[in-house]
Amino acid sequence: MQNKLRIIGGEWRSRQILFDDADGLRPTPARVRETLFNWLHYDIIGSRCLDLYAGSGALGFEAASRGAKAVVQVDQNPTVCRCLKANADKLAATQIKIVQSDAFRYLSGNAEPFDVAFIDPPFALDLAAQSCQWLEDKGWLSPQAKIYVESASHAPLAGLPENWRLLKDKVAGDVAYRLFGRE
Repeated sequence: MQNKLRIIGGEWRSRQILFDDADGLRPTPARVRETLFNWLHYDIIGSRCLDLYAGSGALGFEAASRGAKAVVQVDQNPTVCRCLKANADKLAATQIKIVQSDAFRYLSGNAEPFDVAFIDPPFALDLAAQSCQWLEDKGWLSPQAKIYVESASHAPLAGLPENWRLLKDKVAGDVAYRLFGRE
């Protein structure tokens, strides 16, 4: 079944992106995206963004719409990647690169530092902290990087890199969302 969501702001404001149902796919709600991009307002323009566990692509497309110079969307599901590609083509989003890969296989490759990273794995897999640690340990973050982490509100988020500082956090229903900065 095809689902749709609207991009909230920027060049593609009000444009729809389509995505198929997939296990663990849970698009970031519009209210949460709006808050997140208000937090990141000055960090997105001209930035390099990583959308790990891209899913619907909501975060990556929103970042590109708001002026990110490059967005890499990573997801291992071939159907998800086809939808991401179709949406990127529909929007003529040449700054978006789609990579079909397991997140950890991708992070094992040659690191290209990102200014903003979106970490939103399927909650049932409990991969948020491990993904964050790999981003830090393997050189995927620029010195002043901002890292957005979405997790289940009832689950603790432990084991994050020690040099990360919590900048903002909120809860919306079953979702806890946090913005970190590197020190």
